[in-house]
Amino acid sequence: MFPIRDSARTQGIPLVNWALIVVNVLVLAWIASLAPRAQESLIYSYGFVPEAFFRSPISGAALTLITSMFLHGGWYHVISNMWALYIFGDNIESRLGHGRYLVFYLATGIAAALAHAALTPASEIPTVGASGAVAGVMGAYILLFPHSRIVTLIPLFFLPWFVEVPALIYVGVWFLSQLFNGLFSLLPETEAAAGVAWWAHVGGFAAGLGLAAAYLGVSRRKSYY
Repeated sequence: MFPIRDSARTQGIPLVNWALIVVNVLVLAWIASLAPRAQESLIYSYGFVPEAFFRSPISGAALTLITSMFLHGGWYHVISNMWALYIFGDNIESRLGHGRYLVFYLATGIAAALAHAALTPASEIPTVGASGAVAGVMGAYILLFPHSRIVTLIPLFFLPWFVEVPALIYVGVWFLSQLFNGLFSLLPETEAAAGVAWWAHVGGFAAGLGLAAAYLGVSRRKSYY
């Protein structure tokens, strides 16, 4: 399933969301202009490596919790992440406001990296990408916009089929796929070859859901005064 657009209306211009998209694309364009050896060195220096983080968490490894969010492994990687952010992120920014949305985005990205590290503490493979933060946005989306619908492209015998799917179903199916893949990746024979930080997606989603729930709780308490 490939999301095309959602039905939720937004207010104002999602300045932070657009800035995040532009920065991620520009960073990848810059990395792509470097020599292969320089690219590899940059990924290992600024990508998040669980083993390095646990070995020396007060060093520069802690900074990679943030820098890794703005690195991607290729154009498909960044486009798929930024497209999901384009569809869902503007709604969350509209609801939270610019400043809170930026804090929310970074916090869920950090939570995603920590979840990945907790499940793979000995991994020396650098993790890069905004997927964890985007998963956080999707977690918040189903709580803040539960009645929204997602126009989705489903290839049917090589023909495009567009359907409207309730957000709860679309995001729910996506989350279950991440969870099952994460559980499967823990098997000894698949862990090394998994290639995707599934638990970062799960952790980011859970963090987004939790922060959105806290936001709703605070908002409701304020409405009582």
